[in-house]
Amino acid sequence: MLINFEFKALTNKLESLEQKLLRLNPIYTGEDNQVDIYFNVKHGRLKLREGNIENALIYYERPDIYGPKKSDVLIYEHTASPNFKTLLTRVHGIKTIVEKKRKIYFIDNVKFHFDIVKSLGSFVEVEAIDKTGVLGLEKITEQCMFYARLFDIKQEDYINVSYSDMLLDNRSEQV
Repeated sequence: MLINFEFKALTNKLESLEQKLLRLNPIYTGEDNQVDIYFNVKHGRLKLREGNIENALIYYERPDIYGPKKSDVLIYEHTASPNFKTLLTRVHGIKTIVEKKRKIYFIDNVKFHFDIVKSLGSFVEVEAIDKTGVLGLEKITEQCMFYARLFDIKQEDYINVSYSDMLLDNRSEQV
């Protein structure tokens, strides 16, 4: 299990935030067209990510609070397989599907997402990742907060839930 300290924020300044990051010479992984299939589970969140860069089964537990927060994550990276998706769908049932265009960057252990999410808008997400427990929560918290300040994220910009929850909330408001 790895530990993230992360934030997600709504923004209408996606390009200018990306330009701020580019001044720090991050490693660009690429632009990924991702489909996240969220499954029904009793605890946490379980999603199958399908993309041209990232393909993984991801389980995570994170509090639904505004602002930066700790997240416990299990990731199983794999080659995309229709049988795997069918198995998960039959066992758990699909909760919702999130489609997004995501630009991915890294600076050391910190991952940056510049997202355009279908039906939701534009977001920036920063994940300070401790894969081994060596960095510790204090260090990854510091890293995450540094980038929140760099991007001038205000309290009202933070998102407290996942994209899946936002889509489900939008659907319930339309009913």
